[in-house]
Amino acid sequence: MFMAVFLFGINSNSMAKIQTLKAVSMSPKEHRVCKMIHVWVNRINKQCKDAIKINWVGAHEVIPGSKQVEALQNNTVQVIFSVAGYYSREAPEVNALRLSKLTLKEERKPGGFYDFMVKRHKKIGMMYIGKWFYDRYYLWIKKPVKKLEDLKGINVVVSSGNHPCFLTNLGMHSIGAPGSEFAEGLKRGVLQGFTSLSVGPRESGWLKHCKYIIDIPFYTYNDALILMNLDVWNRLGKSTQKRIMDITTEYESEMTAYFEKERQREWQKCSKMGVKKIKFTVPENKKFFNAAYDENCWKDLMRVEDLVPTLKKLTGN
Repeated sequence: MFMAVFLFGINSNSMAKIQTLKAVSMSPKEHRVCKMIHVWVNRINKQCKDAIKINWVGAHEVIPGSKQVEALQNNTVQVIFSVAGYYSREAPEVNALRLSKLTLKEERKPGGFYDFMVKRHKKIGMMYIGKWFYDRYYLWIKKPVKKLEDLKGINVVVSSGNHPCFLTNLGMHSIGAPGSEFAEGLKRGVLQGFTSLSVGPRESGWLKHCKYIIDIPFYTYNDALILMNLDVWNRLGKSTQKRIMDITTEYESEMTAYFEKERQREWQKCSKMGVKKIKFTVPENKKFFNAAYDENCWKDLMRVEDLVPTLKKLTGN
């Protein structure tokens, strides 16, 4: 009898069901920005194979990017690789992710910004696991300038995730236009510049008419998040949760280093196209950078003023 029970226990453990978690991404699996997602998925599947398997089924062709958060919350999918901008109306505090001046390692210090964001995400049914992409924002312009004063009055398209107050603080005009119209607007002279990540403008053809870049990154693309359905996360064993977090913490360091190298390679390609970098005096460089973190930008982005003091402290502002 004892032997039968013992054997039954062994068989039950060995036949423990492995959870398959369906995942979708905002960008296609083969897109260059998704390169490191493959690394994370493969590592999770290898090191947590006794508990879960991530099945990354695709991107917007499966579920449109704007609908992926809802699909996660209702458990249609269990993991998404998305951006906080898709649900900032539901949780405006996530806009602070772009305003962080910390490294990802610094954000993860106990009781810090990462822990704060985990708690806020749990309120809307999601577990914030980590980041899947890294880059920086820049101002690209058509004509060379020598000082900040020269930027006043120009029309600049603000990319998603940036805010007009950054431009208005420096005397520029923000213009709304879809990316498909950037090149034509620059060619016709209606637009004199745009804000964008380092990755994208060259491939989109925008640099044919915009050959200068202010070499002062003002936001870090830090809201590209790996998110899991909260109920699914809560059902995982503590040991599995810990493995996922340990894997992700190590992965984030590798991911950042990878995209930093990609950024440098992109600059080399841009340079061959004739793109030139511009910097001002040290005081003006500082003024340019600080304009993106102005008090008005914080309040306008957050729409939850009671959290601003806490978030500014947590993000190194």
